[in-house]
Amino acid sequence: MFLEPQETMPQTSVVFSSILGPSCSGQVQPGMGERGGGAGSGSGDLIFQDGRLISGSLEALMEHLVPTVDYYPDRTYIFTFLLSSRVFMPPHDLLARVGQICVEQRQHLEAGPEKAKLKSFSAKIVQLLKEWTEAFPYDFQDEKAMAELKAITHRVTQCDEENGTVKKAIAQMTQSLLLSLAARSQLQELREKLRPSAVDKGPILKTKPPAAQKDILGVCCDPLVLAQQLTHIELDRVSSIHPEDLMQIVSHMDSLDNHRCRGDLTKTYSLEAYDNWFNCLSMLVATEVCRVVKKKHRTRMLEFFIDVARECFNIGNFNSMMAIISGMNLSPVARLKKTWSKVKTAKFDVLEHHMDPSSNFCNYRTALQGATQRSQMANSSREKIVIPVFNLFVKDIYFLHKIHTNHLPNGHINFKKFWEISRQIHEFMTWTQVECPFEKDKKIQSYLLTAPIYSEEALFVASFESEGPENHMEKDSWKTLSFTVCPVCLFMKMCLYFLPEDQHSQVGVRGLIHGFRLDAHAVLLGGQLISTALFMPEVEKTRNWSPNHNEVTM
Repeated sequence: MFLEPQETMPQTSVVFSSILGPSCSGQVQPGMGERGGGAGSGSGDLIFQDGRLISGSLEALMEHLVPTVDYYPDRTYIFTFLLSSRVFMPPHDLLARVGQICVEQRQHLEAGPEKAKLKSFSAKIVQLLKEWTEAFPYDFQDEKAMAELKAITHRVTQCDEENGTVKKAIAQMTQSLLLSLAARSQLQELREKLRPSAVDKGPILKTKPPAAQKDILGVCCDPLVLAQQLTHIELDRVSSIHPEDLMQIVSHMDSLDNHRCRGDLTKTYSLEAYDNWFNCLSMLVATEVCRVVKKKHRTRMLEFFIDVARECFNIGNFNSMMAIISGMNLSPVARLKKTWSKVKTAKFDVLEHHMDPSSNFCNYRTALQGATQRSQMANSSREKIVIPVFNLFVKDIYFLHKIHTNHLPNGHINFKKFWEISRQIHEFMTWTQVECPFEKDKKIQSYLLTAPIYSEEALFVASFESEGPENHMEKDSWKTLSFTVCPVCLFMKMCLYFLPEDQHSQVGVRGLIHGFRLDAHAVLLGGQLISTALFMPEVEKTRNWSPNHNEVTM
């Protein structure tokens, strides 16, 4: 639901207070003053409702950002406008316009009786720039933005020749900015190096690995410990997402999005990597279930992941919980009816109830609201954890952008919309700043991040091997998969063309793939393929057949 303007921005949380400051209601604050009507003032183009700014022209909103002698913008407005302005113009252009307004304000002061207040005005400009560089340091990675920043700071230091307090503040701001940019650059380089493993989640297996290979229960058999390690990974990955990255959800959909303050890859990589982590966790859950040969062990594996998902819910890690449920609901796992019949599903039913998509995930949103309230009143770091389902958060931003226009009929920017987008992004960023209180287990995390996962085709093959196809559709899928899932089958297809047409035969091809053996079996009649089978000798030891045998190693 779209909130009324007076409800859109709650008081700033403790976590973000260093960025937004203590005054964050979005209203005009006592003692802050009203924006002056200096040269070229567009303040008359701003519309307020109950003391809350709800719309205005772009020029008036930019002027409202710049301080005057008697006015300093509300810190929530600074954050919201700096975040949303990139939908309409790149940050370096906004910075250039801020510089022009500063020049106009200075000229107005120098020509009037308030010349003595010039130093106070300069200090406020430096404070604005400080808040900008702290909240959105990546805006200044662009050379044009850095040049504009230097130009503005050069102008404001000209009135500080006596004691140099403004110069000192600028020097500290610049040093902090450069350190922040260097740290983020190093982190980005590291993530680029690790990008293949982070996105692909280790090797993608197209066939079942050897039975002796370790599974998740061999690494961690405690659901609570695994849920804690998943929370570690979630918080580590989500911490690389910044407010301007999330704003790309809006600007990528906008027809005005021809400008970017950073390259597309850099801008969206953190979002893509986090989204890929969800998909990889779902596939890992499905792989761990489908790879198990014995039904009793598959049942234990399903019950284990149900318990892990429940522990994630109790922690407040809804993203991992949803990924685990999604993995168990994938078709290759969901179709294992004989296995599921042995599972105690009462806990799973409760989890699915929380993630019921009806009424726009009403049950999940109620649980999320409860976790948020717990976090706000938390006495311990464990109670502060809130990790929402990222895909649903993205959808909320998407629909908020789609339902409400950027501009009103009178040409004003619909700032009420951007208050709400900013509120949701601000709340999300607050959650990402929580430090994980659980002890890190490198062995478990290494398995979660690098364990091989099945391709979609291999999941179905493993599923059909565990419980055979039950209907015509599954049988057709099984036949198709038998000839597409591995290179051995492709080799066998080629062999068929070289057989005499009058030969009634069975053809077998045995191959070694990734160090383990796989057999493919085909039955021909008059040179026509009438039956196929694909199985692992380790599993199908009871099948004895004596075909015209061809040995291959791949």
